[in-house]
Amino acid sequence: MAESNEPTTSAPAPGTTTKPVTEPDDQITVDPGFQDGDDDSTLGDLPISTASINSTILEYRKLHGRTYHNFKAAEYWGPNDEQQNEGLDITHHMLNLALNNKLFLAPLENPQMVLDIGTGTGIWAIDFADEFPEASVTGIDLSPTQPSWVPPNCKFELDDASQEWTFPDNTFDYIHIRYLLGCFKDWTTLYKECFRCLKPGGWLEHLDCSTQVQSDDGSLPADSVWAEWREVFADIGNKTGHTFEVIDDDNWVKWMDEAGFSNTQTKTIKTPIGGWPADKKWKEVGQFNGVV
Repeated sequence: MAESNEPTTSAPAPGTTTKPVTEPDDQITVDPGFQDGDDDSTLGDLPISTASINSTILEYRKLHGRTYHNFKAAEYWGPNDEQQNEGLDITHHMLNLALNNKLFLAPLENPQMVLDIGTGTGIWAIDFADEFPEASVTGIDLSPTQPSWVPPNCKFELDDASQEWTFPDNTFDYIHIRYLLGCFKDWTTLYKECFRCLKPGGWLEHLDCSTQVQSDDGSLPADSVWAEWREVFADIGNKTGHTFEVIDDDNWVKWMDEAGFSNTQTKTIKTPIGGWPADKKWKEVGQFNGVV
C-alpha cells in the first residue's frame, strides 16, 4: 500500500540527533457492502525570486488544452487552470480528513512567522491564518491563482523557491511544504534555504506522497496500470532531473540531514483510493482521493 508521509524536523540544538520514527496506520478494512463502479477496489491506496504581478505572468502558457505558469524560466510540470485548482482544494480537504482536521503535525505553540512553499490556491495558508490570527502567514507560488479576499494576516507572493531566497536569516518559526513531487532538482539546497530562514528551534514540515500504489491484501497485480503510472513518472524524473522519488527510501530524510536539520520524525499514513473502506472516515478519504 502506498503511503503519504509527513516528516517534521526542527532546526537543531547543538549535538542533538534523533533517528526518524515511522508510525504506520493499521490495515484499513474493506467495506463488505462496497460495490465496484467508478471507484474500483483494485485501485489500492495512494501513499501525496519574488516579483510583482504583471500582464506577462497572467498570460499563461497553453499546451494540450491546459494552462501553465509563465513565471520566468521556472520549471513546474503541473497546470494552473481551474481543473487543477479544484483538484488541489479537494486534496486539501482529503488531507484534513486523513489528519483528523489538523493542518499540521509539528509541535507548534505560538508561531508568529509562517511560510507555505508552493501554496497553490492558498487554501492551506488561509486556513492556518484563520486558526492563528496572531501569526503572519506568507504563501509563495509560481502562479497568482490565490483569492484576493484573505485574512489580514495572510499574504501571497510570486516566488520561485528553487532559486536563491530573498528572505533574511532566522525569519520563520514554521515552514510548510505539501505535495511538491517533481518540482525541484535539488531538494538538499531547498532544505538548506529552509534551515537558513528558520529561527533556532523552528520547524520544517513536509507532507508528500509516494508514486507507488499498493494493496494490503495483494489484490493489486504487479502489472497494473498503477505500476505503469509509477514507471512513467520515474522515467520523467530521470529525464528532467526533477525526481518523483522524494519519500521513497527515506530520501527526504537524508536530504534534511544534509541540510543540517536534526530531530527529524516521519509519520506514515495510508490513504485509500476509492470508497471501499468500511470505516466512515477512510471511506470519505478514499472517495475524495479517487476524485483527485
